[in-house]
Amino acid sequence: MIHKLFSLSLLFFFLIGTASAQCGSSKHHTRSVKSSYMHKNDIVDLAAGQKDLSTLVLAVKTADLVQTLKSDGPFTVFAPTNTAFAKIDSKTIEFLLQPAGKEQLTKILTYHVVAGNYTASDIVTAINIAGGEFTLQTVSGGKLKARLSGDTVLLEDEKGNISAVSTTDVEASNGVVHVIDSVVLPK
Repeated sequence: MIHKLFSLSLLFFFLIGTASAQCGSSKHHTRSVKSSYMHKNDIVDLAAGQKDLSTLVLAVKTADLVQTLKSDGPFTVFAPTNTAFAKIDSKTIEFLLQPAGKEQLTKILTYHVVAGNYTASDIVTAINIAGGEFTLQTVSGGKLKARLSGDTVLLEDEKGNISAVSTTDVEASNGVVHVIDSVVLPK
C-alpha cells in the first residue's frame, strides 16, 4: 500500500514539476493521428508538410524559430491551424509578420511550446490528478491552463481565451504536436 502511494506521489510530482502539456485521449473526441511523417521529420518539417499549418510555418520562419524547433528538443507544440490564425484581426497578423512585430510574434509562438514530449494521455492524467485543471509552463515563461470539457481538452490562455484541441499525438523526431482551433495568447 505504501509503495503504491509513493508511486502515485512520484507520478503526481513528476507531472506537476515538469508542467507537462497534454491533450485528449483515445476516449475523447479529439483525433489522434499517427502521421506518415512520424519519427522521420522534426516538428518544423512535419508542420511544413501539412497544408492546414502553413500560416504557423510562415510565422515560425518570420520569427527565426526554425532552428530552435529543429533542435533535439523534445518539445510539445500546440499548433494553431490556418483557420485559428484567421480568427485574429488581419492588421494584427500583418504587423506580427513585419520586422517591427518580430519580438511579439516570437513571444506568441513560444507560448505554444512546452519543453518535453507529452502525449495526449499524459495531459489527461495530469488534469485528473490535479483535480480538473492543470497549469502548463510554456517556453515563453507563460502559463496555459488545461482542463476537460466533456470529451474535449481545452486550453485557457493568460487572457482568458479558450482553444480546443482537435488533433493529438502527431509525432515528430523531436517531440509531439497537438493541433488547436485558436491561437493562445500570453499577457
